Amino acid sequence: MQAEELSKLEAYLKRLFDSPTITVRARPRKGDSAEVYVGEEFVGLIHKDDEDEDDLSYNFTMAILDFDLN
Repeated sequence: MQAEELSKLEAYLKRLFDSPTITVRARPRKGDSAEVYVGEEFVGLIHKDDEDEDDLSYNFTMAILDFDLN
């Protein structure tokens, strides 16, 4: 993903979750996804879906571990 995309995604997530500590970082050797952090904690991945020529979207995946719920 390009730096402009990462910046737009980061701004969107900050607004959506009302959290200024969210960052979206490029993944080494992976151009179709980015890592999402809250502070320094890794929380998930964003994958770019551009298979349909006229329909670009991004999918955010976040795993929640059972022990995190306690």
